[in-house]
Amino acid sequence: MSNILRRGRLSSIPDEDILNFTSSMSADKWIFEADIMVDLAHTVMLKEQGIIKAGDCSKILQGLLKVKEEGIGKLDHSYEDIHISLESRLIDIVGEETGGRMHSGRSRNDEVATCIRIRLRDELLSLMEELAGLRLVLLDRASEHTDTLMPGFTHLQHAQPTTFAHHLLAHSGALERDCDRVMDVFSRVNKSPLGAAAFASTGFDLDRERTASLLGFDGLLENSMDAVSSRDFLIEAASVLANIMVNLSRMAEEIVIWSTPEFGFVELHDSYSSTSSIMPQKKNPDTAELIRGKAGTVIGSLMALLTICKALPMSYNRDLQEATPNMWRSVETTRSAVRIMSGIAGTMKVNIDAMAAQSTAGFTTATELADTMVRATGIPFRTAHQIVGVLARSKGIPSLKDVDGVSRNLLGTGLSDRGLTEEMVTEALDPLSNIKRRKVIGGPSPDETGRAIDRRIKELEAVRSTITRLNDSIETSLKCLFEVSEKCIEGSGK
Repeated sequence: MSNILRRGRLSSIPDEDILNFTSSMSADKWIFEADIMVDLAHTVMLKEQGIIKAGDCSKILQGLLKVKEEGIGKLDHSYEDIHISLESRLIDIVGEETGGRMHSGRSRNDEVATCIRIRLRDELLSLMEELAGLRLVLLDRASEHTDTLMPGFTHLQHAQPTTFAHHLLAHSGALERDCDRVMDVFSRVNKSPLGAAAFASTGFDLDRERTASLLGFDGLLENSMDAVSSRDFLIEAASVLANIMVNLSRMAEEIVIWSTPEFGFVELHDSYSSTSSIMPQKKNPDTAELIRGKAGTVIGSLMALLTICKALPMSYNRDLQEATPNMWRSVETTRSAVRIMSGIAGTMKVNIDAMAAQSTAGFTTATELADTMVRATGIPFRTAHQIVGVLARSKGIPSLKDVDGVSRNLLGTGLSDRGLTEEMVTEALDPLSNIKRRKVIGGPSPDETGRAIDRRIKELEAVRSTITRLNDSIETSLKCLFEVSEKCIEGSGK
């Protein structure tokens, strides 16, 4: 088989080492089906524009559908990329007189950019669905634990009591923004570069809007040079994925810590755990640790993309071939991490008693005691802060008598003389009463977290409706593409 690309200008073929160095076939498996769809849409448009004859269009379309049915394994992998390998296979099937017309008005530059965008938008839609699934898991678990006390932390030190629901809602909020970012980047990925050719468009009378419509794109990247050379959509997508992995890594870190005997807050399901090859008693949170570790893979891919693209002149440069493997690595890793985290969060056992026992350790109710002093006596918060700070040195649970003792040393009068009662102190030191008082929007009170959960679930339903609409829009376009292709085949006497 002759190399349809090199037989003109070039007189020799690369040796195996050069071919392995320059080939993108290992990464191109991601875009095989997208390449078929791009070829179908381009061929239909060429026929509709009168650039190729109906008979040639029919044969090309039949050949492409056969290539699709055969699968990527039937292609010759000795070519440098999937586009030439696929075109070569088409020519084998229908002959060069016909198959050689498919590439009219097109370059591999706009072809590959289009294929990448098609595959990436599908991955982003699937990721949105998986993020929605993880968010729902967190909301469901939160609804089970609106009254489950636990210590809140700053600097990983006991700070104030909160609830497990409040903590899970914090992670859910971060993932909500992640989902918004994925939606945003999807809107910029779903633009068609097809028809830009090498970079200066083409003298053929192409209908770029027609191919964009057939392929389910929302619009065009108009400038032909920008269309083929820009990979900012990959950088943006990889940045969003890195952000997701950072958030998942934070969750994973807490799960690893919480599952230690020192905390004992949660226990992972056996299916998400491993044991030691030498210490039979061990139950290790390996899946959470791997999520934490794989965040580095995704962040590394983002750095690679930035470095590859940082100094490239317009328009297409072969360096860009190295960009897409990093994209596929990022999206595959992130999607799997989201799914694993959904499983971990949905199946882990929560040790309610251990959380409650630790909810007041380290004088976590100190802030509420200071706030109570302010409300009851009218002293400045900074003064109350000082009084409670002195009380904290004793390491014990303070009584009204203790408060008055410190207050007299600092202010010359006891706070009981200004209206503070033993009942107020006792209530301030009770973690559940402490939490119920915090009804401010976003606070940990059971009523507020219950409201927040209900609202987030309704918002999540709207997000899922949007994802369904986007999927349906693309599916409708692709269904039209295959229907038009069949009509072109039948119309020329199949």
